[in-house]
Amino acid sequence: MYIDTIPNRSSPPAILLRESYRENGKVKKRTLANLSKLPTEAIERIRQALSAPMAAATEAVCGAVFGVLFVLNALAQQCGLARALGTSRLAKLALFLVLARIAHQGSRLSAVRWARDHAVKAVLGVNRFDEDDLYEALDWVDAHQEVIEQRLYQDYVKRVGQIPTLVLYDVTSSYFEGECNELGEFGYNRDGKKGKKQIVIGLLTAHDGIHRPSGCRSISWPSAFMSTRWSWSVTVE
Repeated sequence: MYIDTIPNRSSPPAILLRESYRENGKVKKRTLANLSKLPTEAIERIRQALSAPMAAATEAVCGAVFGVLFVLNALAQQCGLARALGTSRLAKLALFLVLARIAHQGSRLSAVRWARDHAVKAVLGVNRFDEDDLYEALDWVDAHQEVIEQRLYQDYVKRVGQIPTLVLYDVTSSYFEGECNELGEFGYNRDGKKGKKQIVIGLLTAHDGIHRPSGCRSISWPSAFMSTRWSWSVTVE
């Protein structure tokens, strides 16, 4: 194979990728591709690759992993989460935290490291970020939680065509290893971790459960069950 340059009278020359072959004892050539629209630098690289001997590969090179985030982002679009969060940089970082939690299940710092191997920019449109940016995104979610939940609810009604006739509600608890959490309190620990502060987490969904979440609340332990019921009764109304 070789690159052939064909002059044009009033237009730029055509740059063609061709190969020679024999037919009935005669040498002929055929065009494999038109490279005219490629940048000059790319054409020169192809020319050099064709003219130079093939060098043995000494190191395997792998690009960014694309599929994991692409599939998870498609699911986030399908259930309305991406639309509820919005398109700002902090909203996209918040969405990344959700998707990374599903795929990676690590800390914010480990999520930053995990992102280096995955096509975050190509899928979510987010440039380089660090752990502080992710914590800023968490603060943003906390400040806009009610707005996000309302968007989730409105998106659900729009897609289904009616308000949910059945609402499912449940709570769970989680404990902390550290001491610096304003919601953490001592109380009965289902996990059997004595001496650990914990919180109660409430989840509200429509009839199809976790596929259509409507909201989530974290509540400190004292009177947690009563406070979640009260807050959700206001939300539902």
